[in-house]
Amino acid sequence: MRAPSLLRGLFGRGALRRGLLRRVPPPAVLALLYAGLICAGALLLKLPGAALVPLGWGDAVFTATSAVTVTGLAVVDTGSGFSLFGQAVILLLIQLGGLGLMTFAVLILSMLGRRVGFTHHIYLREDLNQTSLHDLLRLVRVILRVVLGVELAGAALLALVFVPEFGWGPGLWDALFHAVSAFNNAGFALFPDSLSAWVADPLINLVIPALFIVGGLGYTVLSDLAQTRGWHRLTLHSKIMLAGSAALILWSVPSFALIEWTNPETLGAIDGTGGRLLASWFQAVTTRTAGFNTVEISGLHDGTALMMMCLMVIGGGSTSTAGGIKVTTFVVLLIAMVSFFRRRMTLTLFGRSLGNEEVMKVLALAMVSVLVVMTGIFVILTSHDGDFLDLSFEVVSAFGTVGLTRGTTGELDTLGRIVVMAMMFIGRVGPLTLGFFLATRIPPRIRYPAGRVHLG
Repeated sequence: MRAPSLLRGLFGRGALRRGLLRRVPPPAVLALLYAGLICAGALLLKLPGAALVPLGWGDAVFTATSAVTVTGLAVVDTGSGFSLFGQAVILLLIQLGGLGLMTFAVLILSMLGRRVGFTHHIYLREDLNQTSLHDLLRLVRVILRVVLGVELAGAALLALVFVPEFGWGPGLWDALFHAVSAFNNAGFALFPDSLSAWVADPLINLVIPALFIVGGLGYTVLSDLAQTRGWHRLTLHSKIMLAGSAALILWSVPSFALIEWTNPETLGAIDGTGGRLLASWFQAVTTRTAGFNTVEISGLHDGTALMMMCLMVIGGGSTSTAGGIKVTTFVVLLIAMVSFFRRRMTLTLFGRSLGNEEVMKVLALAMVSVLVVMTGIFVILTSHDGDFLDLSFEVVSAFGTVGLTRGTTGELDTLGRIVVMAMMFIGRVGPLTLGFFLATRIPPRIRYPAGRVHLG
């Protein structure tokens, strides 16, 4: 009698645990999974032979956090500080963190012939920032094909540069590593000066940006482009994302060139107009997402640094490997501002209207982002006597999961590293949690009479 009672107790407790798990919000589960991946990555980086230099636990956790959040900030040089095994661990963390753990989980379950349950659909929906449970598996399959195809194509093209210079083995590894890092908008490089040695190389300046632009558009946009022929048939989200990205590129590239053209520490040190134009193109488009650099970031003019901070906050697209508040959020904020000054109560764009609910969502996301960034800057300034712009740039880069730095990362103390790691984690996982609460509708129990507040 004791054995059946024991079994009933175990099964009862298991059911209780499953019931408790179902009540945990999906974004919280995903945040725990990302945190678990960071811990596992830190443990792997601490294994004997993973690092070629003395690596403390703080360095391992920081590196793992930066890789999982696809940021690219580093306290240890990736190329010289880690062995091939350590670099492979970082690359795996980048791939898992960039695409999302639940994406890989559903892919594995599908390949094993296991049924993907409703709960897994919920988690996947939150991880991919979707509002519907329909067609999620189709989207995951599209993601897999796009990822493998784009990364392998990028690696093959980059091998044309790295193999002749470093040989077959190291050259192919460098090509694969930078292709995966670029597509996932991670910004990790195997060279101490990132990609500055190829500042005027046409292939590097075309392939790397192509990889992180495609990765930063978002899988819903790529899926829409693959299935739809013609601009008019694209969804509103795809139109906003494509038009917004093009506008930001058209603004940032000429602005970077205009401000930095004669700066002896950046573009002024590059011979030839062609090289300067390539550097302007590369550095302007990488700022919103990837974090690679071909010029010295610490040598930028203050105006250029401020422009780059704005681009880092905007980021890339939803369901993409990029961070930031997202291009669509920024565009909707602009449209709301224009509609207000035109005294229009309805937001219209590309022949479609946006309701007040969408406006409330982007306002909430923008306000939370501002508060998080300002808090991070305040805390890090209280513990450091460094330059205000350098520290602010570091915090914004971490929040946008970009990875560009003005040379401050290696000088951070323990509190500074904690702040930067928190910003990276919030920048990667935070929008999932906020999106869950924004998607949860709670009908008001009491309706209050309207009131007036004098604004401005």
